[in-house]
Amino acid sequence: MPVSVVRFNLVEPAATPSSLRARYQAALEMAAYADEHGITTVQTEEHHGVANNWLPSPFAFAAAVFGATRRIAVTVSAIIGPLHDPLRLAEEIAVLDLLSGGRLVTVAGIGYRPEEYALFDVEWKRRGRLQDELLETLLKAWTGEEFEYRGRTVRVTPRPYTDPHPLLLVGGSSRAAARRAARLGLPFFPSAHLPELEAYYKERLVEYGTEGWTMMPAAETPLLHLAEDPDEVWATHGEHFLHEARTYASWQSGDIRSAVKSGATSVEELRAEGVYRILTPDECVAQGLDNLVLHPLAGGMPLAEGWRSLRLFCEDVLPRLGG
Repeated sequence: MPVSVVRFNLVEPAATPSSLRARYQAALEMAAYADEHGITTVQTEEHHGVANNWLPSPFAFAAAVFGATRRIAVTVSAIIGPLHDPLRLAEEIAVLDLLSGGRLVTVAGIGYRPEEYALFDVEWKRRGRLQDELLETLLKAWTGEEFEYRGRTVRVTPRPYTDPHPLLLVGGSSRAAARRAARLGLPFFPSAHLPELEAYYKERLVEYGTEGWTMMPAAETPLLHLAEDPDEVWATHGEHFLHEARTYASWQSGDIRSAVKSGATSVEELRAEGVYRILTPDECVAQGLDNLVLHPLAGGMPLAEGWRSLRLFCEDVLPRLGG
């Protein structure tokens, strides 16, 4: 049975408070529907100060999803670690872990947009040291014991539900990220299919005498949308996928490696590229993917179209995959 993911970043260019509220409500209803139909995971993420209203508060969204569901996991992929206060984040994740019964998965990266650091007055050049402090603090805080933090003795309560601690992965596409994960004995989440970086991480595990594992995107990790008539949906709604693809591309410099990286400048180029795929149910089954990532509200997609995609996936694809 493949892993099935429904992704939400709640992007909506030129949104009004009313339209954005409707989008958030639809996402929660979609998460509940996905849970009822056996989808494995809701995936969300964190970006700040983006004109198209990209979700800035993934843990608040995760809490709402947990309240609306019973089984589905929520993966926050990724938080921008250095922008968070370590003690407050330890509390937030512990509470979510308790509320959800261990359904929260957190991937901690350091981000790649200096603008986000400037927004919170966090020094860009210190991001590596801040990330080290954050991860070390979380692991100490979740023991429930006292520890030294910035020159004082602190204790964080409550302890999380998950033993020894909530699932925490280190994300990134650099050797520094791989070393950080290995040193702390944390699993590593490469941001793209990077076998050489996975091998480097495993070498560092041996060097540090720690244990860990990788959760790495496949060589192909397309973002999927289901439709009875893909040609019509590309013609009518392709602009939404292109908007998201171009937004991502504008953030990613040459040394940033991502599973979702597009060079397209038109809907036609985007379709040919294959990063975003609009498929019929039969085509989706025939892809033979181990990870199916559905993106029903991509780039401000109309809610009705998002629902059509999700229902086709749940009712006409998942049953044929053993779901």
